Amino acid sequence: VGGLKAGMGYCGAPDLEALRQARFVRISAASVAESHPHSLEVIREAPNYSVR
Repeated sequence: VGGLKAGMGYCGAPDLEALRQARFVRISAASVAESHPHSLEVIREAPNYSVR
């Protein structure tokens, strides 16, 4: 149940019916890189996340 609730939060779906209407959208690797914050000074790297 926790994974379902997390997925609903990720999609912004308030209920199961709205989650059923969700669409997957394919994005390119360049879009993924551009969606991350950039041009920032890194103070400390996150221990649980790496940018490839």
